[in-house]
Amino acid sequence: MSKSDPKSPGCCPPLRRTRGTTAEEAIFPSRTAEPPPSVIVPGGMALIGTAHQIIPDDAEGPIRKKRLAPFRIGTTAVTNAQFAAFIAETGYVTEAERFGWSFVFWSQVPAAAAATQGVRDVEWWRRVDGATWRHIHGPGGIPAEDLPDHPVVHVSWNDARAYAMWIGGRLPSEAEWEHAARGGLGDVRFPWGDREPDDVTHFPCNIWQGRFPQTNSCADGYETTAPAHAFAPNGYGLYNLVGNVWEWTSEPFRIRSQRRAAKARQAQMTGYKLAKGGSFLCHKSYCYRYRIAARTGNSPDSTTTHTGFRVVWAA
Repeated sequence: MSKSDPKSPGCCPPLRRTRGTTAEEAIFPSRTAEPPPSVIVPGGMALIGTAHQIIPDDAEGPIRKKRLAPFRIGTTAVTNAQFAAFIAETGYVTEAERFGWSFVFWSQVPAAAAATQGVRDVEWWRRVDGATWRHIHGPGGIPAEDLPDHPVVHVSWNDARAYAMWIGGRLPSEAEWEHAARGGLGDVRFPWGDREPDDVTHFPCNIWQGRFPQTNSCADGYETTAPAHAFAPNGYGLYNLVGNVWEWTSEPFRIRSQRRAAKARQAQMTGYKLAKGGSFLCHKSYCYRYRIAARTGNSPDSTTTHTGFRVVWAA
């Protein structure tokens, strides 16, 4: 498939089908970097899921409650500058760097890149040699050092957990992530409430505008990631809980359903980890996952241009 002719529907993270060693837990030297900016989210009875499922096979519902203790959470996803400090101090090598490649969206592959390989049924995802957190779209693209305040991407679940351990925290649970995303508003669809984003006038987050995957009007101002502090924060002062980049959580991806199709899907996703929030590639017409209750899963060694993470700590 040529760069100008993506055809298949769908947007969520492609699976790294090449298996390799996973990142092992490491003992890191004492860190000198300051933790990322964070806020305390009050504890209480948290809501998880929704009574109005849009994608039932993702197990978005039913809505349920769980009591949480207060916790501290990063105001943004971890940025390129913050991740660079981790690499500089520890010498950690990410999984994309060890594999030698990662997934890049077709329209963002640099013109000078070598021939790329597409993913079956989602051909707009291209395997690009040399794509890593440092070289976001591959060699010849914009380097991460030129985007210090953007979320770090091409980080696997294993990489995200390693950074969180180093900074003295951990990845959030699904309940913590949703509780933080709701911003004190209760049972709402988005961190700002229930008003839908659109392609013309209302741009509360960084998602796709136009016809996916051919045309993105970038009416919200961004073709790929936005700075981690872009757009208005929610009621807890947290930025970009939906859109921009998917965020890894600490949990496995589970489907709570007795439906035959759901059971079959769960069996195919054994060992996958849960991600929340959607990304800059989401649009209501095909991947309506920039909602608080929306969810997806991927293998813990998979990496893409639209997946990052944020950290939580004990309050």
